[in-house]
Amino acid sequence: MVRKLLLGSAFGVLLGLASICSAEVIVRVRPPAAIVERRVAPPGRGFVWVPGYHTWNGTAYVWTPGTWMRPPRPGARWVPHRWVHRRGGWVLVEGRWR
Repeated sequence: MVRKLLLGSAFGVLLGLASICSAEVIVRVRPPAAIVERRVAPPGRGFVWVPGYHTWNGTAYVWTPGTWMRPPRPGARWVPHRWVHRRGGWVLVEGRWR
């Protein structure tokens, strides 16, 4: 009985944390234009350039520089981060491998 109660409580806490982590942050200030980055040579064969993007730190936009990454599987393509206008503000859609 106690074990079921503990497992149920732990599951509830995890669900609560997941809902907090997935909450969208709506920024009322339009994001600045992307910075044109100078790419260095890739560190090896098979690396893909993942461009930089602006993030919101709670008070201002901060540039996160691009980097070279290895795709997780052959043929994977990087879909860059982007800001979309939604609900009277701007929301960051995270980049991902497709």
